[in-house]
Parts: sequence; structure tokens; C-alpha cells
Amino acid sequence: MSYSYTLWFAFFGLLIGHAPGAITGAIVGFIFDNLRHTQRKNATPEAGGFIGPLFTLLGAVAKSDGRVSEAEIAIAERMMARMNLDADQRKQAAASFNAGKQPEFDVTRTINELRGWVGMRRDHAFPVLDVVIDTVLAEGNPAPEKMAILRQLAFALRVSEMELMALMAMKGYAWNGGGQRGYSRGTGYGSSGNYVPPQRTAQGPDPYAVLGIDRSADDRAVKRAYRKLISEHHPDRLGDLPEDMRKRAESRASEINAAYDRIKEQRGFK
Repeated sequence: MSYSYTLWFAFFGLLIGHAPGAITGAIVGFIFDNLRHTQRKNATPEAGGFIGPLFTLLGAVAKSDGRVSEAEIAIAERMMARMNLDADQRKQAAASFNAGKQPEFDVTRTINELRGWVGMRRDHAFPVLDVVIDTVLAEGNPAPEKMAILRQLAFALRVSEMELMALMAMKGYAWNGGGQRGYSRGTGYGSSGNYVPPQRTAQGPDPYAVLGIDRSADDRAVKRAYRKLISEHHPDRLGDLPEDMRKRAESRASEINAAYDRIKEQRGFK
């Protein structure tokens, strides 16, 4: 539990009313700290509550283009192993994956379940998206049906298209919205209306895309984007999520740091 309000109120109370003011301020601050702690605790997703809807959505993504490939099945199986699921959880995950493959499956309902599990925890939204992106990209440049589900999920989890593009950039894929300038208004369709899938980049992740900013951004905007991202993707914020998801967060944090270092080197600032 953080005691920042307690300390701040005690400090201001000391300035205003000396020792009695500090005591009163500390009491008021402690009440605020306790309320904030309770709110955060209530907002923390239930451990393991994501397994069913997540694997259901992976099955739906895999089947969305008409067939489920061996690569997509392998990703689901590796995910079960990396999450250290026990026998019952594996059965649940496998059954959920198969349910998602069924014709006329309701993707929206499952996305709403994941949104309910994530709640207001944006730091939990990114690991979920990271897993789904792996399935979307399992066969390389993804079909439009896969991207449509991914974008629907991102929207439901309050993750912007720019942030989604940054997540894909970290995996070495450029998605510029069909050639539009910058990374903020991507639609995935070119000027002719034809679908333009994310493309693997031979030269590695674009550092500006990773930070979700335009190349014209000034140094202050670069630093601000970096601080925001590194805070949201820090693995220490993930609580009791599986170790694999923590490792994914560590990998994203490493990509963010590497992108920031490249931009600093190019621009010559510290």
C-alpha cells in the first residue's frame, strides 16, 4: 500500500498548523490512501480469469480466415506450457480454443468478457493483446479478418490504434494504415480500398513506431512518450499474472528502452 497522500497531507499540515496540523493531515491523507488502495484492489483482475475467454478468442482468430493452421495450434499449445497451466486449466484452454473455432462464433461476447476481466487495468490489457497478436501474425502478413478481430479487441480494451501499431512494431511489423502519413490514423486499407496487411520490416523495429510518435515529434514529446510507455509496460505492475506474461512485459520494456536509446543517439540528447 502506498502512503503518498499520508505524507503529503502531513507535510502541508505541518506547514499550516505545525505538529497538530501534521497529525490531522496525516489522518486525512491515510484515509485517502486507504480508499485508493481499496479501489485498486477491487480493480485487480481475478487470477486465471482470463484463460477461458483468451483461448476462445485465439481459436476465433485462428479460424477467422477459414482454416486453422499448424502454426496457430502450436502457438496455443506453447502458450499453455508457458503459462504453466495445470491439467484442468489445459483442458479448459483446449476446450475454449475449440469453441472459438466453431461457425458463427460470437467474437464480441468473448471480447466483452476479456474487457470485463481487464477492467480499468490498462497494464493488463497489453499482455492480452500481446498474446493475441502472436496468433494474428502466426502465418506472417495477416488476413483482414484477423486484423479486424485484433482491432475490435484493442478498441474494447481502450488501447488506441497508435498503441496497437507500437505493439506490432515491437514484433518487427510495420502497420502504417495503408500508406497514410504517420502512425496515428491507420485503417489498414490503402487509397484504392484494398486491404494492406502489416508487413515484416527487414531493418528491425522502427523506434518512432515503437514509441507511438511521429518522426517530427520534438525531444520533449519523445521523452514524454517514453516515460508513459515504460510505466505502462513495466512488468512489476502485473501482479500475479503468469510468468510468461511478465516475460512478455520485460521484452516490451526492452524494446521501448532500445527504441528510446536509438532516438537519443540519432538526435544527440540525453
